[in-house]
Amino acid sequence: MKHTVTLIPGDGIGPEVTAATVRVIAAAGVDINWERYPAGAEALGEYGTPLPESLMTSIKRNRVALKGPVTTPVGTGFTSVNVGLRKALDLYANLRPVKSIPGIKSRFENVDLVVVRENTEDLYSGLEHVVVPGVVESLKIITETASTRIARFACDYARKHKRKKVTAVHKANIMKLSDGLFLDCFRKVSQHYPEIAPEDKIVDNMCMQLVMYPEKYDVLLMENLYGDILSDLCTGLVGGLGLVPGANLGDNIAVFEAVHGSAPDIAGQGKANPTALIMCAVMMLNHLGETDAADRIEKTLFAVLAEGKYLTSDLGGHASTAQYTEAIASRLEAEREAEEAK
Repeated sequence: MKHTVTLIPGDGIGPEVTAATVRVIAAAGVDINWERYPAGAEALGEYGTPLPESLMTSIKRNRVALKGPVTTPVGTGFTSVNVGLRKALDLYANLRPVKSIPGIKSRFENVDLVVVRENTEDLYSGLEHVVVPGVVESLKIITETASTRIARFACDYARKHKRKKVTAVHKANIMKLSDGLFLDCFRKVSQHYPEIAPEDKIVDNMCMQLVMYPEKYDVLLMENLYGDILSDLCTGLVGGLGLVPGANLGDNIAVFEAVHGSAPDIAGQGKANPTALIMCAVMMLNHLGETDAADRIEKTLFAVLAEGKYLTSDLGGHASTAQYTEAIASRLEAEREAEEAK
């Protein structure tokens, strides 16, 4: 089956890791027509906006996008492209699976958890103003509608993927109204999923639990800010941001993106590790119904990592982006040829 997918290469190392991922998908035999569009600084220079209307139209039409990292200016400049996409397309759920990878050394083994982050409100609503000089107020917005929707998403995901427990993370002991509402919505929703064990943890305790007993947790449900921070913490449990995929999901649109930064300091040097975006491609292919190709890519990727011969420098090896990519792609092509010869 032929698919049409919007591709946002991004900037910094983005074009390198997206090219590597496109190569691996092609090697797996999936037929995709890529509609390429810039975003961020490149789009701002060309179109006068970091999120061109042509890009948004493409995503709305195709309903699936694969996105490389895009630099967000700190303190000044345009607002986050990621936040802009989430708001414009109502991508209310951020999904980040975190699991141990064979051959990758980390402090823990057998980590297999999923962070579900509410994507549209909380302190990320961007409602800030100066009260008086030297005093700034930032408003935290929590609604019953968004909290119920993300709780249902987390429980539906747990049910579909046969997960046993959903843990809601909050600070309702202090923010009794806002976090209290989020927690109350989760408790109401979870009653409709009797096969899933519901629990809740205060966010600071959750941080301690994760760095001591990550294997005890399954699906973690969080508000926007907590989810942003703790999802990065979770990637550190399995080797870092370069190894973990992510997706921003709405009811009808899915944008799959690497969760690491654009690393401009190594851009163009052939040092970038494309693992995270390749893992995003695995998620995307499963979403598209290409489950066989997704399984083969993941299996081959893990085999190359476990073998340890072609590792990028961030993983302790000396392989270039191209060498690592070809190690994966060539195996996939060889497997396809062998299968076709039968």
